[in-house]
Amino acid sequence: MNRGWMLFAGGLLCAAAGGSALAQAPVTPSPGWALALPSGPDIGIKVTEAYARMVARDAYFWAWPMVNIYNRRLAFRQAPEPGLMNGVLPLAPLNTLSMLHDYVEPEQRWVACPNQDVVYGAGIAALDEGPVVVQVPDFGERFWVYQVVDLRTDSFAQFGAMYGTRPGFYLLVGPNWAGDVPKGIIKVFRASTGTAFVVPRVFQDDTPDDRRAVQALIAGIDLYPLAKFDGTMKTRDWSKLPKFATPGGSGSEAETRWVFPETFLDQLPAVLKDAPPLPGEEARYAQILAVAAAAQKNPALRNAMVEEAAKAEKELVDPLLQFRNWGQQLPNHWSSVSNGARFGTDYFARTAVAKSNILVNAPVETKYLYQDLDASGGRLNGANRYTVTFAKGETPPVDGFWSLTLYDAAHFFVPNEIKRYSLGTKNKSLKYEPDGSLTIYVQAEPPPEPLRDNWLPAPKDADYSLFIRAYWPKVAILDGSWAPPAVRRMDEGSR
Repeated sequence: MNRGWMLFAGGLLCAAAGGSALAQAPVTPSPGWALALPSGPDIGIKVTEAYARMVARDAYFWAWPMVNIYNRRLAFRQAPEPGLMNGVLPLAPLNTLSMLHDYVEPEQRWVACPNQDVVYGAGIAALDEGPVVVQVPDFGERFWVYQVVDLRTDSFAQFGAMYGTRPGFYLLVGPNWAGDVPKGIIKVFRASTGTAFVVPRVFQDDTPDDRRAVQALIAGIDLYPLAKFDGTMKTRDWSKLPKFATPGGSGSEAETRWVFPETFLDQLPAVLKDAPPLPGEEARYAQILAVAAAAQKNPALRNAMVEEAAKAEKELVDPLLQFRNWGQQLPNHWSSVSNGARFGTDYFARTAVAKSNILVNAPVETKYLYQDLDASGGRLNGANRYTVTFAKGETPPVDGFWSLTLYDAAHFFVPNEIKRYSLGTKNKSLKYEPDGSLTIYVQAEPPPEPLRDNWLPAPKDADYSLFIRAYWPKVAILDGSWAPPAVRRMDEGSR
């Protein structure tokens, strides 16, 4: 636990403009070179509890997304084979992948803000153990995208309809891999961390015919170690996956917990080893790991840091579940982010997204728009009835598809009698007004029969949120010149 936090002085990079003899000669650093480097924390010094608490609070918020993904990796490691956890969610051993064959079931609680617009897959690559091959079948004209993010939840590989990705084989490698790329690999993507999360998404209409049609396409989606690559496309019937129990669970209606204050300090060295510092983060790493090491030797200091981490969870992280507390503020109380899956050193946005709806696509792949409030600023609640009206030609501007999804206060689907959780491109029975506008009715009780194709069921007398996804968004939605309409509360006596 105490290893790994030492500072190392980097080597010198010298460029010789002269002959080969000079270029080959080792360069001796000047006597003052080492003294010119900034020193790191003195690991032998006693630190105060107040300082340790400050470091713990900051580190907990900053590293929360990385610890989240790290613990998901530990859970995937327990999978006996590719299958369905609890019969509803794809789970697979490391360096392999599991696919659903239909929309995700509403009962799942492993990932907040799921959608029922695509067929999902999931796999975690342990790139510190070796490269993995990603298979891309020919999806034809169908929309598809593979999300590939590192331990920081930053995207490092581009797969999808918007990129014009060719069918074939691709390679994901870790930061230090230096092997040979076999013939037949189209492109190599290098991660900056030892862990990668791969989430295929394939669009599916809400019709029986399309449910059947998509099966032949998703059969070619796969992920496996480079050692198993033989240049042939492997296929699998994902409808025949085994089912097994979850390795852990939340025990509530909230998302499964992945970050724990009581184990946070113990996991930090392994997490930060997996994710080497970004440029400029070296000092942060040294400070955090030095104090964490001191806490391992001092039970009182460790207890104080764990207590502070718990306070940070409650005071800093928990409020980020509510969309209205963060994000770029758009008209009509909508909000969004423009740096999803490319957070870099935007630690606030990274943790906010990880808490509220982790594993978002990059903006060019998907634009997400969030709503907790109605037009007057009141909290959306099933005691009221609302409308969302898109003027003619003003539905979300996309080259892929769009949807409007409703989530409960914990950001999961709300059970309802018609099993409808979103409306959008996939719904072929939406009714447009004579003027070309589209009105969606968001309420707990069914509207009159002629309006029911446009009804998005809400929970009765409970708070909820609305969520627009714009897959393969056009420039107007990326640059902010298009924004969603207001969510308007209906008059008490009207329908």
